[in-house]
Amino acid sequence: MPNLQEYMTIKDVAEFLGVTPNTLKNWGAADKINEYRHPINNYRLYREDELSVILKQLEESGGDRLSSHRPKKRVRTK
Repeated sequence: MPNLQEYMTIKDVAEFLGVTPNTLKNWGAADKINEYRHPINNYRLYREDELSVILKQLEESGGDRLSSHRPKKRVRTK
């Protein structure tokens, strides 16, 4: 694996893109974003150079392009 300084953690990427860590996990599972794994602790890592492309896509689409659906509104029953 190349220099780990070129990678960001899921927390940092979530803040950078303005999404939640769970959103990033879902995008990774759906192959919408490339995930890399730390060689020792197996944490998710993301390449900084790939994130600028994703950020541009989000800005151009109003934030909805990478997500496949919106969560349904919860109805409280009591």
